[in-house]
Amino acid sequence: MNLDHNQNQPEFWDGHGCALCETEQFSEAVAAFDRAIALDPSYCKAWNNRGNALCGLKRYAEALDSYDRAVAMQPDYHQAWFNRGLLFAEMQAYGNALENFEQAIALSPDPRYLHAREDIWLKRKLISA
Repeated sequence: MNLDHNQNQPEFWDGHGCALCETEQFSEAVAAFDRAIALDPSYCKAWNNRGNALCGLKRYAEALDSYDRAVAMQPDYHQAWFNRGLLFAEMQAYGNALENFEQAIALSPDPRYLHAREDIWLKRKLISA
């Protein structure tokens, strides 16, 4: 497969963006995810990963919009619900974080999701004490 052909696939740009996120090159990653989305606006994974990169840049409103688009297109996308929860936790909106973790857990009882929910439950308990 030649590189030019790969660059016409949203998966190519999504993978490239993920690799950039791993090295904390978040601005470049957003651009890569934008290219994936330009090729396929319904590519939920790229919307979710774009949200992750925007979180890395602390552009939370834009990140939330990207996660919202991912779950609107694919309501059973548990990773996007989990990432929404992490974003709300980062913003100390613990009630919203808990709701999103609950949604992710209902779709997939991943141990990371369960741990995140317990962590938020504890933070809320400490705040109200």
